[in-house]
Amino acid sequence: MLSEPTYIPARMVAANIETHFSVHLDNARENGVDNLAHKPEASIIESVIDVAFWASLGKEEGHPPKISIAILKPDQASHPLIFGNRIRLTPHNLVKLAPAVESPGIHLGVWLENDELYVWGTTLTIPGICFVLEVVEPGLLVIKHSRTDGFGKFLNIAVLKGDDIKLIDEENTGMQGCPALFDSLPAMAAPFVNGSVNLMVELAASMRKHGRGGLVVIVPENSETWRESIVHPMTYPVIPPFRGIAKLMLKDRCERTKTDWQEAFLRAVDIVGGYTAVDGATVLNRNYELLAFGAKIARSGMSTPVDQIVTTEPVLGGTPVTLHPSQNGGTRHLAAAQFVFDQRDAIALVASQDGRFTIFVWSEALQMVHAHRIDILLL
Repeated sequence: MLSEPTYIPARMVAANIETHFSVHLDNARENGVDNLAHKPEASIIESVIDVAFWASLGKEEGHPPKISIAILKPDQASHPLIFGNRIRLTPHNLVKLAPAVESPGIHLGVWLENDELYVWGTTLTIPGICFVLEVVEPGLLVIKHSRTDGFGKFLNIAVLKGDDIKLIDEENTGMQGCPALFDSLPAMAAPFVNGSVNLMVELAASMRKHGRGGLVVIVPENSETWRESIVHPMTYPVIPPFRGIAKLMLKDRCERTKTDWQEAFLRAVDIVGGYTAVDGATVLNRNYELLAFGAKIARSGMSTPVDQIVTTEPVLGGTPVTLHPSQNGGTRHLAAAQFVFDQRDAIALVASQDGRFTIFVWSEALQMVHAHRIDILLL
């Protein structure tokens, strides 16, 4: 029998998460997608979150657990590792199992039978739109689900940290009035279409891997005005531009569903992501051709210092906040805000060493720089 949860946020978010899965699973079926997960019920979601939270506060030989839990039947996994004995889903058992499943891509399979949640084994593959809960660190849980094509980063639904609850705003209401940013981060439903890819999010995830922080500026493909905001001579121009990502993005959607294309795409993104670890800005054009890295940003001679920006986050109930750019982060954030203030047809991406990730664009509607934090999408 399911125990009564004692982690209150689990109950507060369970119904919303169940609705999310119901809507997206129905949409996927209407679009003819098969190999989909079963819809998780709110009571199961609530119990899994509760157990995972209390497990996150435990330790095994001095190490906090890092676990990925997927709700699915064993027969929905491809070549799963099945335990000889069912293991009850309890905080103690999750902590004990954690050392064996810390490697990326391994999920503990959980299912309900005879009114009891149990861990049946592990799997590397899961069906489309499958509920996944990741224990990131003590008290920090991320609820997400897989894409229907199995490619790319999982899509985050909610982030819980202690009593702080953040539900992802799928409609991107924080980007209303800022079409440049809205076009850069399409609605969360878009990645469900086979062959689609949110390159901005994939690049952001790659930039966060090295943990050194980074700055990328994306400029128009047929303009040279961005050079007015760069210190010359540039130390590391790329001549001719590196077109690894650009060439792959020219392939049609059918080609993008193939494993070879997906592996090549992720390698190309990681190549660019690696150069963002070099001090200075990495410069791409809107065709994602790499033009330079390690570039130093300077205020344009025709401009003035940026004195205020508006900040948003893609969470339900979030409200825009206007502040001075120095209050938004360190030197990379200030440089990004100034670059976009001067080059209003550009986009800037900033990864902080602490994991924060912000996209900067110029908002014509607000007549100021718009800083949109998306680290909640990348956990």
